[in-house]
Amino acid sequence: MIFDSHCHPQFSQYDKDREEVISRSLASGVSMICVGTDLEMSKKGIELAQKYEGMWATVGLHPNDIPDDFEVMIYHNFLQNPKVVAIGEVGLDYYRTSEPEKQKKQKEVFEQFIDLAQRTKKPMILHFRDSPKGSSGRVHKDALEILPKDITGVSHSFTGNLEEAREYINRGIYLGFNGIITFPPSRKATAGTVPGMCDEVVKYTPLEQILLETDAPYLTPEPYRGQRNEPAYVIEVAKKVAELKSISLEKVTEQTTENCKKLFKIV
Repeated sequence: MIFDSHCHPQFSQYDKDREEVISRSLASGVSMICVGTDLEMSKKGIELAQKYEGMWATVGLHPNDIPDDFEVMIYHNFLQNPKVVAIGEVGLDYYRTSEPEKQKKQKEVFEQFIDLAQRTKKPMILHFRDSPKGSSGRVHKDALEILPKDITGVSHSFTGNLEEAREYINRGIYLGFNGIITFPPSRKATAGTVPGMCDEVVKYTPLEQILLETDAPYLTPEPYRGQRNEPAYVIEVAKKVAELKSISLEKVTEQTTENCKKLFKIV
């Protein structure tokens, strides 16, 4: 058994073969957390999770997709569903949002979701993406200033440096690694991480605080680059973690599965 802790099988990229993709993943022993990115995608994710064993859902709002009529309590209404295990993905994205006023709005919405997480005792799936290469990166600095010490969750698709990784780890926050860690150096650079640093962060992070993910349909790992990603490919991420840490694949899959169950309170 292995967990893909972050995927989007409800997205339109799977409209033609969604059932086949999900069935193929489940048959290969992959359980899934179906992550919401706005109200509609959160609802669709819940519908899928209720249909399949081995799949759970989250409700969230991508920081680049904040509507003018945003109301956080709309999301609260779904948190009583036993298949909804977290709030997310939510957070800050300075890669596609460079305007100060829009970044301020992202912070305000993020703080509302944090408040919701504290009141409902739900973990958070955190999305933090920094400015394009050449800009002064500060997304993790801002995030760590905003996040209260009592928040539990995962920094998904983590591409920060060792110092930033250490801050999250010290707070008990998990780091989510996906296909980016399998990319060759040139691809790692375009994905927003320093190639050598990416490997060092994986080596540094305790296995007990790592989650595996695909972010499918995006960030397809080697050797499937150029194809649409799917949850079954999470095994390639596990293989790379095992390689970088010089441990067995079995140990990686067992421990990261336990991590996922622990964080999301999955029995």
